[in-house]
Amino acid sequence: MKIGYRFVRPLTVIAGLLCVLVALASYRFVPFGVADTMAFLAYQLPDNRWFLYAHIAIAPLSLMLLPLQLSSRFRAKYSKVHRWGGRLYVLLILVSGIAAIQLASSTEAGPLAGVGFGIVGVLWLIVTGLGFRSGLRRDFVAHRRWMLRSAALTFAAVTLRLYLGLTMAAGLPFGPSYTAIAWLCWVPNLFVIELYLRGSLRWKSRPLLAQ
Repeated sequence: MKIGYRFVRPLTVIAGLLCVLVALASYRFVPFGVADTMAFLAYQLPDNRWFLYAHIAIAPLSLMLLPLQLSSRFRAKYSKVHRWGGRLYVLLILVSGIAAIQLASSTEAGPLAGVGFGIVGVLWLIVTGLGFRSGLRRDFVAHRRWMLRSAALTFAAVTLRLYLGLTMAAGLPFGPSYTAIAWLCWVPNLFVIELYLRGSLRWKSRPLLAQ
């Protein structure tokens, strides 16, 4: 299936803006405190305080890096900045991914939600690590493929908040909705990227995320 570039470009711009906006909004806990701004996470703060801070303070930075790291124009013009940005991205995910797995194992949202968040945390670390390794080996085809998968999982931070907003606006019960979102925030993202990488989804004229 081919999608015209005139539809893709606005979507990539919107996705990039959402990355930045969600990343900035994630730091609302700084002036207002964690308990008042993120109570829906359902974690016992005394037991998970440092893991929670490691995740909510560091993961948004990786999200903020995505628009630049995925821009082919930026990569071509500032290749050295792209390389150092990639190293920073990997380091951020290493810290926040480990914290995310710990948080998933101790969430009070239920075992099904915990498994969903735990799996995405493990996959996040694996695909990002494989992307980093292929970059070191200068296998840039594999590097791009793995990093697109990593980007899809990083973008789960955006889709999670979109789904939360939609379910709250629709008045759906929080518990079951949050459990479903623990899977919906990342499985469709990864599915779309896999379709693209396998050639089932193509953009006319321009490659994915070229700006």
